[in-house]
Parts: sequence; C-alpha cells; structure tokens
Amino acid sequence: MNKDDLTDLSLLRLDIVAAIGIRDSLPDMIFTAHLMPEGALNLTEIAAPSNIYQFDMDFASFINALEDEMERRRTFAHDKDRERAILISVSSRPRHEQEDSIEELKDLAFSSGLIVLDTAIQRPKEINPRFLLGEGKLKEIIINAMNKGVTMLIFDQGLTPSQIKAIGELTELKVIDRPQLILDIFSQRAHSRDGKVQVELAQLKYRLPRLTGKGTAMSRLMGGIGGRGPGEMKLEIDRRRVRDRISLLERELKKLSEARRQRKQRRINTGIPIVSIIGYTNAGKSTLLNALTRSSTFVGDKMFATLDTASRRLRFPKEREVIITDTVGFIRDLPDDLMAAFRSTLEELEDADLLIHLVDASNPRFEQHMASVEKILANLNLNAKPQLLVFNKTDRLPADEAEFIRMRFNAIAVSALDPSSFRPLLDAIETFIWNSKIAEVTV
Repeated sequence: MNKDDLTDLSLLRLDIVAAIGIRDSLPDMIFTAHLMPEGALNLTEIAAPSNIYQFDMDFASFINALEDEMERRRTFAHDKDRERAILISVSSRPRHEQEDSIEELKDLAFSSGLIVLDTAIQRPKEINPRFLLGEGKLKEIIINAMNKGVTMLIFDQGLTPSQIKAIGELTELKVIDRPQLILDIFSQRAHSRDGKVQVELAQLKYRLPRLTGKGTAMSRLMGGIGGRGPGEMKLEIDRRRVRDRISLLERELKKLSEARRQRKQRRINTGIPIVSIIGYTNAGKSTLLNALTRSSTFVGDKMFATLDTASRRLRFPKEREVIITDTVGFIRDLPDDLMAAFRSTLEELEDADLLIHLVDASNPRFEQHMASVEKILANLNLNAKPQLLVFNKTDRLPADEAEFIRMRFNAIAVSALDPSSFRPLLDAIETFIWNSKIAEVTV
C-alpha cells in the first residue's frame, strides 16, 4: 500500500478514503487520506497507518468539520442557481494560442452566466484518447473541483461522445465542450422564430450522436402478440424522435427561408441600397446600428448579446437612404451544425451592396478575429463582396495607437458611443454607393 493507491482516479470523487491491508488472510493496517481545504499547502493529507483493531475515528464529526472548513475557504459567491466551472484546454498548439483561446472561452462562459473558478492548460505529447487529459492532470482537476465546489468542466476542444461519457462518469460532474457552450448561449439569446428554429435544429443535430443508453435493460417488447426477442430499445425510440423533430424543423426552416426570400425581393424592388454590418462577436455592431439610426436594438457588453438580424433605415440628405442590417456575430471554430443552421440567414448578405467589417480595436486578439471573419465569409463565398474595414472602440485606445492601427490597415476609425466620429464612415458609404461626397449628414 502506498500513496498512489490512495489517489487512484476512481477514489478521487470522495472527500475521504480508507484502505485496509491484509496479512495472513486477516485485516492488518488501515490507511486513510482526505482532501484539504482550498489554500492549504497540500491538496491531500495522508494519515499515518494505524492498526485496524486500534483505529478510532468519529467519521460523521470529522467529515462534517472538513466540509464546513472547505465551504468557508471557497472564495466564489454562494449562488446555488449558477453553475461553477473549470475551463480546460488540451492541445498541441503553442501555449500562447491556448492562452488566447482559453481567455475567449472565459468570455463565452461569462456570457452564458457561468461562474469560472479556475482554468487548466495542458500540452501533452500524446492526446489521451479516453480522457483527452493525462491521468495525473485529471487527478489534480478532480481534487481542485472538489475543493472549490465546481459543478461543471468545460473543454476548449470538441469532445467525442465517448470522451464526454468517460470523463463525466469518472468525475461525476457535468462535462461540455466549446461547441455545446456556444449552442447553449445561442439558445438563451434567440428570440425570433427564425432564430429559435435554427438554434434548436443545430442543438438536436449536435446531440443526436451523443444520446447514450444502458444496453438491453432499457429495451421493451414491441408489436404485441407474437413479438420475438427484445423490441425497439428506448434509446432507439429517443433517437427516432429526435430525427423526426429534425425533419420537422428542417421543413419549417424552408418555409421561413421562403418568407425571407419574399421580404428580400420586396427590398430589391424598392431599389434602396443595403449595407450589412458584419464582424466578430462583441465588436459593437448593434451599438453602431443604434447610434447611426437612432434605434433601440438590445445591446450588451458580452459575446452574442444579440442573435436576431435587425434592419433599419439610414437617411442621407437629398432624399437618399440606405437599409442598414446588423447580422449575428462571428466566432472562430463556429460549430458546424450551427453554421449549417444559420447559413440561410447569413446568405442574406449576398444581397448587400456593401459590407461594413467592424473590428474591436481594443481587443488584443483583433487580428485573429479579422482572420476568422474572412474565413467564414470565404466559406459563404462572400469574400469578394465590397467591404469597408472599420475599427470600433477606438476611445479605449491612446489616440496615437488608434491612428497607427487605422493607417496600418487603411481603415476607418470610429467609436460607436461617439456620433461625432461617424463622418468618415458616412462619407465612405456615400462615396461607394452614390459616388459623390455629401455636403452634410444628419445622424
């Protein structure tokens, strides 16, 4: 018996464990170990072995005192209605890329209302096919999760159904990956019928291969008299219901697409130019739309604060106007199912006369964000569409730095909170659409 025996993965879900040694077929020595409260020098404490016949412990008093001390040491807000998570990244990518990605995952978790208690990054030589993490790192995370009262593990990488099941069974915690977190955020934000159908369809397609059962114990006889053997398993019934629901949603999505096509045709018939604002999530698209058109679209300083497309009219002098549309924000590694579901909405960008690519200049990862947006546009065959590159939130930067970024990318710099900074943008829109400068613009 040694320390490793007392820190086996299968035992780490307990606050305290004990092992009894056997000698000459009789109990001999007892070994005990328990977790330590957060902030202690060691994560665990292993007691000196004791003879089983002399061992004396008031277990109920000991475990109650230990859990009370753990509860006092926890630093998070005692909000039982909110999930508490550890964010995990396991990849062979350079560490700085992992750190950038985990910071974005933290923003996503905040946007979904989670409390993030810790993060863990590992760059293994070989990825563990079962747990993704190495077993040593997984032991640390389990102990850390128990100390901090964590209820969920969120992986920055996509997990296979078998990995989610294996990690969940071992840790007895909820386990989700980045795609599912994004899908959950979308489900919280969707308000229009289009958005709700698209998000539900993406969720069902994501979860269908992840439905698991418990073998033939879940089966039942089907077909009445004369049925042979176990009938259709409950798991298969659940899967069939999900597939039926997917088919129903796909048919409804086609109807909604037809309605969008008719609205689009009416806009085309009016001959009013269309300008679409695109960009990475939380770049300030809705704020800019509100400021330009004096509207009140919902805004929030969080990722994917708004999902539903909004269209407003922007009036120029000389009885000229354009339609400004605000689209769903982009993000790197957008789940394939979500991309497929929202493709019909994003394809409305094909009708835009001009795309305003809005970039959050204050974000240190803005260049990666620009590359992600361009990649998605290429996937939609929209990368040849005319664009204006506009840097937003320049009020958060020193003036000389904002000017350097603007000149480096030959872009336009604005602050969506300061309408006085809009003149260069409005001039550029007017020049592109009507090929003549406006004398005065009223926003």
